Amino acid sequence: MSSKLTPRSLIRFLQSNRSPLTHLYPRSPTSRHLVPSHRYSKAQSSLIVPYSSSRSFHQTSVIMAQEFKLKSPSTLSDLKELDKVEAEVEGIEGGKVLLVKVNGKISAVNANCTHYGAPLKNGVLTPEGRLTCPWHGACFNVHSGDVEDSPGPNALNTFSVEEKNGAVYIKGKEADVKKGSRQVNIKTKPTSDDKVVIVGAGSGTFGALLKLRERGYPGQITVITNEGLPIDRTKLSKALITDASKIYLQPGEWYADGSITFENDTATAIDFSSKEVKTKTGKSYPYTKLILATGGTPRQLPLPGFKDLSNIFLLRQVSDTQKIMDAVGDKGKKIVVVGSSFIGMEVANALAKENSVSIVGMEAAPLERVMGKEVGQIFQKALEKNGAKFYLNASVDSAVPASKVANAVGLSSVGAVKLKDGTELEADLVILGIGVAPATEYLKDNSSITLEKDGSIAVDEQFSVKGLSDVWAIGDIATYPYHGPGGGGNPVRIEHWNVAQNQGRSVGQQIAQPGSKQKPFIPIFWSALGTQLRYCGNTVGGYDDMILKGEPENSKFVAYYTKGDEVVAVASMQQDPVVMKTAELMRKGKMLSKQDIQGDGDVLQANL
Repeated sequence: MSSKLTPRSLIRFLQSNRSPLTHLYPRSPTSRHLVPSHRYSKAQSSLIVPYSSSRSFHQTSVIMAQEFKLKSPSTLSDLKELDKVEAEVEGIEGGKVLLVKVNGKISAVNANCTHYGAPLKNGVLTPEGRLTCPWHGACFNVHSGDVEDSPGPNALNTFSVEEKNGAVYIKGKEADVKKGSRQVNIKTKPTSDDKVVIVGAGSGTFGALLKLRERGYPGQITVITNEGLPIDRTKLSKALITDASKIYLQPGEWYADGSITFENDTATAIDFSSKEVKTKTGKSYPYTKLILATGGTPRQLPLPGFKDLSNIFLLRQVSDTQKIMDAVGDKGKKIVVVGSSFIGMEVANALAKENSVSIVGMEAAPLERVMGKEVGQIFQKALEKNGAKFYLNASVDSAVPASKVANAVGLSSVGAVKLKDGTELEADLVILGIGVAPATEYLKDNSSITLEKDGSIAVDEQFSVKGLSDVWAIGDIATYPYHGPGGGGNPVRIEHWNVAQNQGRSVGQQIAQPGSKQKPFIPIFWSALGTQLRYCGNTVGGYDDMILKGEPENSKFVAYYTKGDEVVAVASMQQDPVVMKTAELMRKGKMLSKQDIQGDGDVLQANL
């Protein structure tokens, strides 16, 4: 292969080569052209796609804004402050916009969240013009359409609104109504010698990349990773997706448009004095600013059989789901999931309907430590309805081979999981979901940094690594002061995908716009446990009571976790948008008290 690639030959190469590297810049199904100039390094470890000032990524043409009549309402005078009204657009099949009124101004934006398509009419609107999705906390500015908080990968389109001749009209492009979102424009030609190097390519990295370019960072950006482009990792455990291209947060062209280089490599050491990242391939990458975002490493069970037998799986990357689904094959398998954590429970839920699934947990109820026994039992019953079996208050003794005599050709496959009480659970395959450890092995022998006891990195409120200049840490590896309800600035490490992305957004903005005001955010989490779970807040400081309201027997409830008179976290099922409204109240310091909740206080009626 020559070092100079034409767009046509590059496409053929990407389509034919299935190594992890080829996923770095895949061709989007909707794209027609890649940028015209590409250079592939001799070591074939990175694909560098420089910005071209003569041609854009896609063929574009100037499309004038058009005027479209809304089927309803016929007047704007009925809209009250903070109203959200979904309106169908005449002449555009399936076309909808959302009319909102904030501080007397009426705006129109796309009607659905750019994350998973939730109807924003059911979301939460604040007097500042923040519109939060009812499902997963994605937040948008209704005046600009810009993303305020993750996980929305794209912004909303905005449309001007006018009332005339007894009807309401919007003005904009038909394509913007149909598409329902606006890809954030990060097209950049670096004009500075400054270099941001990011180690890792998870959710936090995506947030940082977006903010760096959106806010005008003029320097070079390099991402060092062996995992390819950032993906929606939450879908690995919830849906066991095996095709990375289906869960890319953005297509490869988007990163190329922003002159972002992905290096297919692994960081092995960092020289903080000379500001260089050293990698497995022997290369060295100088940096001006460094973001550490290496995520977590799934924990192994240090027990007999678990390292030696085949068909025992961890889950972190797409390659892991591919191995799991290959082992599941034509369904009907006996599967043992060790761990009743979120990952273990989600995997079990995804597999239980077509396989025989057993879940082994150390607690009296799934997720008891985090959610409480009563709520954990709600999750347990939901999965039992799908056919899962639970073995709780249990400890694992060993993994038993399918054959007592090891296969002479290779490793023997697992045949059962033995518990300490002697119970043996037959297994065609075993999945471990017992948590993750901070992936900081490359820093363990570094004298310039002291890791926390759990292997994480201590950072300040801006996620800057303590004792180092121009270095930030985000995501699973970062222990930071938590100032949400009940936090008191105590250090916490939160392994939530959404939290990592918001941390990345914060760091990206700090680098691009030094001195800019940091926006606070409340941790938001969701899970698929038979019914969708929403959660906000954190119990780092513990909780001493839990108030459960609703119909828990029908997986329809709100759980308020309190410490003293303060509500520190809230979980819900089938009660949207209670959790997202709570998150906004917490962010603004206006959350109802325990006494309010025990009385007739209603989060949805609380004033923002």
